[in-house]
Amino acid sequence: MNLSGVLFFPVTPFAADGALAEDVLAEHIGKGLAGDPGAVFVACGTGEFSALSQGEHARAVRVATDTVQGRVPVLAGAGGPLGAALEQARAARAAGADGLLLMPPYLAQGTRAGFVEYVRAVAAELPVIVYQRGSVVLDPDVVVELARVPGVIGLKDGLGDVDRLQRTVLAVRREVGREFTFFNGLPTAELTMPAYRGLGVELYSSAVFAFAPEIAVAYFHGDDRLLDAFYAPLVELRSKAPGYAVSLVKAGLRLRGLDVGKVRAPLTDLTPEHVDELDALIETGLRLVTR
Repeated sequence: MNLSGVLFFPVTPFAADGALAEDVLAEHIGKGLAGDPGAVFVACGTGEFSALSQGEHARAVRVATDTVQGRVPVLAGAGGPLGAALEQARAARAAGADGLLLMPPYLAQGTRAGFVEYVRAVAAELPVIVYQRGSVVLDPDVVVELARVPGVIGLKDGLGDVDRLQRTVLAVRREVGREFTFFNGLPTAELTMPAYRGLGVELYSSAVFAFAPEIAVAYFHGDDRLLDAFYAPLVELRSKAPGYAVSLVKAGLRLRGLDVGKVRAPLTDLTPEHVDELDALIETGLRLVTR
């Protein structure tokens, strides 16, 4: 799978009664496609993966594949208990998804061999990008082993440990080759991309693309003014409450005119004052990129 460009992670919209808003999700993804993303990652972290039922997850993936219609790869979130991960993987395959972003197996802390077998089982269903974050902290030799598993095609890094990742990139490229994909998966990844590019990692996930694709695309094409004027203060705002990495995106979409509903518990929505801060930041970013 050849991934390039800005990676789009849509939110999962909910109606006023809390139900999955499939029509809004289709509209959200359709608008995002106009920004020419490299891929669509549906029902992942920004899509409140951990708050979705199995049925909602399957329907969200189906909406994504129906909307994208093969224009770019569609990858779906999967993870947690092995049985749930396999069910999600099979539903995604049936919906026509191209691959999976594999989340950590929550709570269970197994051995290295156990984690490799967990990944191997899911990768037998669809190509897998392993998400390194939380309880999943991988040494370079483990990533080399995973990269040799059929169907494992990449690693999304959500740790930000530059030393570990540099050693991992070098080991995988030396032992396996350059086909294995690495990308920056830290929240508001644009802020840390100068460091990741120094490691030879060019791909990144963009939460901003979901609500302000004009800003995300301008940064992707080299507008570094946005780092100080937009992304740095956005990270400061994101840090004001746990879970704001997702809540900010939904608030941004509402400010831009798409009613994607609220976040689900245990996440909380932005306070009114934080919504005002976000609104001002979006205005600043758009002003910069439209001059």
